[in-house]
Amino acid sequence: MRTVAGGRALQLARASYGAALLLAPAPTIRLATGRPPSRRACQTARLLGARHLAQATMTALAPLPGVFAAGAQADALHAASMLVLATADGAARRAALTDTVAEAAFAAAGLAAAASRGGGAGRQG
Repeated sequence: MRTVAGGRALQLARASYGAALLLAPAPTIRLATGRPPSRRACQTARLLGARHLAQATMTALAPLPGVFAAGAQADALHAASMLVLATADGAARRAALTDTVAEAAFAAAGLAAAASRGGGAGRQG
């Protein structure tokens, strides 16, 4: 994803993931975990979906290195928080680890999109 097209692919993937979590959280969670989700999990997924849609919109409107880098930082922090949850709550472990992988992938893609736009480490665009 070291091209402008990579940034667009990231935006599309993020928007699709966000829409799935926002509009159909129960089937999306069940697909990832193999278990029916709780009401709380669905509510949390909807919030996460809204965040992903907002982030995809922001990077589409302002596809600057700093915007992609800030999004990647948010994704990395989210991934780290999911690792903590997976460790602390055995019942949520599978969902938390699945989300960790998704957020880590979004973080890596966001950093690659930032770099492809001339936003090396420490640069804000």
